[in-house]
Amino acid sequence: MSLIAFAYRLSRRRFYLAIGVCLLVLPEALSAATDSKPLPQVPKWGRFEQSFRSSVAYANPVQDAALSVTFTSPLGETLKANGFWDGGKTWRVRFAPDQPGKWSFKTTFSDRTNSSLHNIAGEFLCTALTSKSRFDRHGPVQIARDRRHLEHRDWTPFFWLADTVSDGAVLAKANEWEYYAQARAQQKFSVAEWIAAPGRNLENETAYSGNARIVINPKFFQKLDARVEALNRAGILNAIVPLRDMVDEEALPEEQAILLLRYMVARWDANDVAWVVTCEGDNLGRNASRWKRIGRAVFGTGRHAPVILNAGETYWVLDEFRAERWVDAFGYQSGQLVNDDTLLWLLAGPVSRDWMKPPVRPFINLATAHENERPPQAQERADPLTVRRAVYWSLLNAPTAGVNYGGHGVCNWMTDSRSTTGDSLPVWQKALFMPAAKQMSSVAGLFNTIDFWRLRPAPEVLARQPGLESPSRHIAAAATEIGDVVLIYVPEDRSVEMTLAALPSSPKAIWINARTGERSPAVAVVGNTTCTFATPGAGDWLLYLKTSKDQP
Repeated sequence: MSLIAFAYRLSRRRFYLAIGVCLLVLPEALSAATDSKPLPQVPKWGRFEQSFRSSVAYANPVQDAALSVTFTSPLGETLKANGFWDGGKTWRVRFAPDQPGKWSFKTTFSDRTNSSLHNIAGEFLCTALTSKSRFDRHGPVQIARDRRHLEHRDWTPFFWLADTVSDGAVLAKANEWEYYAQARAQQKFSVAEWIAAPGRNLENETAYSGNARIVINPKFFQKLDARVEALNRAGILNAIVPLRDMVDEEALPEEQAILLLRYMVARWDANDVAWVVTCEGDNLGRNASRWKRIGRAVFGTGRHAPVILNAGETYWVLDEFRAERWVDAFGYQSGQLVNDDTLLWLLAGPVSRDWMKPPVRPFINLATAHENERPPQAQERADPLTVRRAVYWSLLNAPTAGVNYGGHGVCNWMTDSRSTTGDSLPVWQKALFMPAAKQMSSVAGLFNTIDFWRLRPAPEVLARQPGLESPSRHIAAAATEIGDVVLIYVPEDRSVEMTLAALPSSPKAIWINARTGERSPAVAVVGNTTCTFATPGAGDWLLYLKTSKDQP
């Protein structure tokens, strides 16, 4: 055999040997690839959740230990989120990714010896957007770039039209809450404001027990998880009031209030929520100082859902928080009692001026007159006109951001029937369909179809203000800074007189019925320096003027 033939035969043997080895190894490799678990997937702006099983049972986990998780984006950016204890030996972290691609995470646990919770790494995939709800399409809600209104993460404006349902989330049954969410979604509400604690649910459970060293009850919060998710599925933002009227050290020590709020934020901030922190002041400012420290400790670092500070009945306290960077928006209350004094406060009081003070923030009336409710000092219940006036005045007397509606029976979640007609429906369910509640869909229909975020109070467009004679006749006016849109609310007069200089160029004028939302053309009688628009009929109306797109 020649040397060349021998080398050829040897090379063939090596080739076949290599093929044989590959055939032996390949099935094992394929088996290993098949056995590897696929990475969890979550859509952009969806909620990623990871649970962990602790090797240690802590006596009071929230007090004795703390879990934090660092998430790394596909671009290498890092974000931190706090985990939370969820009963027994279970801990969880929830996080909303904002970039498609592979994310990684790593845990840090205060008890470094607990290898089941400390230094645990993982990965997940963030996929494309879904289109199930407004939050799926546009992302979480945040304060807008102009600091005057709210918007989604993709910069789509968000009009805050909230229903006040204070105790509903805690007291409602699961099927009742689903019904509530769907009803309010059909009425075009975009927000539901509810209180998390303190209080007892239907099973007589509370959010926590104790005072000096609280003990969290995970079962209470697990039921509220379902309430949060039901509203989000319906396209409604959860405006969560974490603590009700807990403004002093006797109610809950400061460090325990911080602990409780951190727990709620860890549990729900990855959902579509906003936080309404109620801080009523006192003459010495002690409560304001206490809540500044609490707010800084809970919201002062890292990304979080919007925080609205509600000053309650002590409006002046808002000035105490102007320098607080964790406060995103200011909430105030015009109150339930409607008389000339309260109307003058709403129409010409501090809100009409304070929105201009730096640093600017959205102003939202969180407590207008509640429909069908009669305050102790009042002679009559708040009728639909009273409610509509408060809503439109609030929206036009500061840069338009949003407003709260409230209805008696819903806001206090009345479960008895009180029927005079034989039906057995609970009061809260019947109250969902009171006249002004249904008319809120017209409010949403108007402001969601115009550039509401460009509106600023513009009382100067009026040539005559009948509210000077009677506050209930106050005409509220707002306009864009370039004057291409003007919106005027007329509560009862049959006409509105404007200055000619305030008209948009080549204006198109429309009357909008505040009770039905129906629209009809508006015609003006023009004078030398003013023009007068007559309403189509009795009742309250909105005059909408805009620059015609058909102008040359």
